[in-house]
Amino acid sequence: MGKSTGLAVRYALVVLSYVTLSPTLLSAPAFSVPRESGRESEQTSARIPFTQRYHSVQRGGIVRAANSAITCQVAHDPAAASCAEVQRGAQEGVNGDFDMLYTDVDDDPNTYNSSRAELALPAHSRVSYARLYWGGNLRVGEQKPPKDNGRVLFAEPGGEYKEVLADTPVAHRTAGGSDAFQASADVTPLVRQSEAGRYTVAQINVAKGHSAVGAWGGWTLVVAYENEQQPLRNLAVWDGFETLGAAGRTQSVKLAGLDIPAGATGRAGVVSYDGDRSVKGDALSVTTGRFRPVSLSNSANPANNVMNSTITDFGRPVIKRQPDYVNTLGYDSDVFDLKPALSHGGDSLNFRFSAESGEYFLGALFVQADSRR
Repeated sequence: MGKSTGLAVRYALVVLSYVTLSPTLLSAPAFSVPRESGRESEQTSARIPFTQRYHSVQRGGIVRAANSAITCQVAHDPAAASCAEVQRGAQEGVNGDFDMLYTDVDDDPNTYNSSRAELALPAHSRVSYARLYWGGNLRVGEQKPPKDNGRVLFAEPGGEYKEVLADTPVAHRTAGGSDAFQASADVTPLVRQSEAGRYTVAQINVAKGHSAVGAWGGWTLVVAYENEQQPLRNLAVWDGFETLGAAGRTQSVKLAGLDIPAGATGRAGVVSYDGDRSVKGDALSVTTGRFRPVSLSNSANPANNVMNSTITDFGRPVIKRQPDYVNTLGYDSDVFDLKPALSHGGDSLNFRFSAESGEYFLGALFVQADSRR
């Protein structure tokens, strides 16, 4: 699983084309996704405002698979916990304390980083929409060139690598010692055909080594699905690239035009970068209609440290991953329980992200909530 093939192999999914590749990508067929509104993947922006990517009211839900692309190797700071302790979840372990090395779980000599995660879909489901997000830090002990930010290798369960190209402008911001980016692509046809199972993502353009800021990076596959056996729900995916940090900047994302009944259930997922376990002050709340804000937190994501290098669902590590480090050292892909905020119902959801100290980068928000219509 997750082996690259020669250029003679062609995978016709939407439109197949070949591009000029860097040497590490030469072994994979190119999978071009549709461009949106004529925009090219080569476009970059230091800040991308959050906008709605997908919305539907249907019977079904939203699931995701996710993993990090880099981990600790040896402690750079003598006072730091051991790498093994940090990988198991040591609370004070942060990426700036370590020399960092790529995770590489495939047996392909042409890839230098790769990781897997299982996408779980309920039986009798049909994929409505699937989007792959990836990102990381280009500047650590080495400086990676940004030209490959918009390219990754992607393998479906039991399949071979295809090169996926970003289909929207790539976020790229250099500040505070980091060189951060996020890219994404619509991969609906491939995931609809392949359905549930372990997906592999390789060649995320992240740097290894050590710096005070630290190395970080990872990927999340967000999937909306239809299933007639499930309740009617609002399903929404929003994305952008916003920096939150010590300046006290907040970010709000409002989902309007909803019809959420009282006592509804729901969940909200967040993708973010460079959230550290030992840095407190980042928080997430949601307001339903005119009611008071409700803090979104759980046992793995405290109310004052929500972005803390975890991949969890309702506070538990549910996704089967390879590797399955508890502390991802700078990558968050977490799902929170929305039910406490939905007791009164309402016609809108307003998510508020904040940070009092430390800097993190917000990349995506995905939501499901019961609907009356």
